[in-house]
Amino acid sequence: MMIVVTVLVYFAVLMLLSRWTARRSDNDTFYRGNRQSPWYMVAFGMVGASISGVTFISVPGMVLKMDMTYIQTCLGFILGYAAVAFILLPVYYRWNMTTIYSYLQRRLGNKAHKTGASFFLLSKMTGAAVRFYVVCILLHRFVVTPLWPGFTSFVVTVLVMTALIWLYTRRGGIKTLVWTDTFQTTCMFTALLLIIWQVMGNLEMNVGEAVQAIAGDTHSRMFVMDDWLSRQNFWKQFLSGVFIVIVMTGLDQDMMQKNLTCKSLREAQKDMCSYGFAFVPANLLFMALGVLLVLLAQKEGMALPENGDDLLPMFAATGRLGEVVVILFTIGIVASSFSSADSALTAMTTTYCVDIKERAGDEQLRKRVHVGMAVVFMLIILMVDAVNSTSVIDFIYILCSYTYGPLLGLFAFGLLTKRKIGHDKVVPYIAVASPLICYALNVIVAKTTGYQFGYELLMLNGLLTFFGLWLTSGSNDRSASRSASC
Repeated sequence: MMIVVTVLVYFAVLMLLSRWTARRSDNDTFYRGNRQSPWYMVAFGMVGASISGVTFISVPGMVLKMDMTYIQTCLGFILGYAAVAFILLPVYYRWNMTTIYSYLQRRLGNKAHKTGASFFLLSKMTGAAVRFYVVCILLHRFVVTPLWPGFTSFVVTVLVMTALIWLYTRRGGIKTLVWTDTFQTTCMFTALLLIIWQVMGNLEMNVGEAVQAIAGDTHSRMFVMDDWLSRQNFWKQFLSGVFIVIVMTGLDQDMMQKNLTCKSLREAQKDMCSYGFAFVPANLLFMALGVLLVLLAQKEGMALPENGDDLLPMFAATGRLGEVVVILFTIGIVASSFSSADSALTAMTTTYCVDIKERAGDEQLRKRVHVGMAVVFMLIILMVDAVNSTSVIDFIYILCSYTYGPLLGLFAFGLLTKRKIGHDKVVPYIAVASPLICYALNVIVAKTTGYQFGYELLMLNGLLTFFGLWLTSGSNDRSASRSASC
């Protein structure tokens, strides 16, 4: 019963924040927060929004198969966020953009604009649905079913959770999310720290002893410098981290929309660099929890799960650590998952109205699209019955290597060259062909050499799109001379 009360209080706070921030709201409030958001609140909230419920579940369990080598990717995040802050943000603020894909229209034409926006919608809808699906499964299995044993409808669970997100974002949009994300990030890290404290208590350790135990465990390995074929090789992970941030943050309307609500470019850059650095200690906490859970399993003679994603739920959701931890786990999962799903729904609504329909001022359209996006989001969640055999977080990144790669190629071509595309009708075909070629190469290389592509698929995919655009383009000088001769 205590879990239900806690969750109800949590949602009541979200609704109060929504009501307070949505006063006198309009489309500019929904899309850009009237450009009045404090940068430090955006930065803090973005940590929670970027982590998501999948990270809350998956990163502790990563230590079973990858030790703590995920930190190599997190170090790459820092350089990636710096690149976004000082290369992409100045472009977006210079042109006072509502959505980042309008850059493609200015630079490469209408087809590139529509292609970029469409690939974002595809990427975000599938990625966000997979993340939220995992959370819905866990909450349904470990919270809803134990509380109501006769209740077995997963559809109702998904429907209620999606409806709640729609309800508190429907009026204030991104302005509401800046405040709710701050609240949800606070809840998430409070839950994480208290769970770690409880695990330490079960291990009869203080903070110093826990740090020593983690450092001395075989799962504490962080860096792989010697094995170039390993997917955990430092340079593969580090460079992948850089490009993952550039693409999945800098070229993602969901992640950039809150950053574009800051009052000025300088404040937006401070916001981005701050939470870029924050990812390293944040993920270290999750991985430290994973090692402590392994030690606790060994102490109690428990078999470790085959799937790393089951490590934290095995202890936190089953009551092994007490009812307080079950409540903390529930709040942590809900907070981390809602802070990413609510912004995804808002960003997809913004992109469809502003980029696809090009009707930024139509408030009735925005309201209809927001409902439609929530319905489609729910339907996709219900269709996702199987997740990749690797960790869930790996599945999402590999999936996005195919769908986000063309975005990387489009923006790289626009920013790094001055060439013009002669016939922009070819852009959608290039953007679709690149992931297909990438997939074929991945299969062929795996069968012929045994080498498995990982996150580097993202870079390869972007490179293929870039060269496809290069081959179909001409220099500005030649275009200008042709225009002059006419």
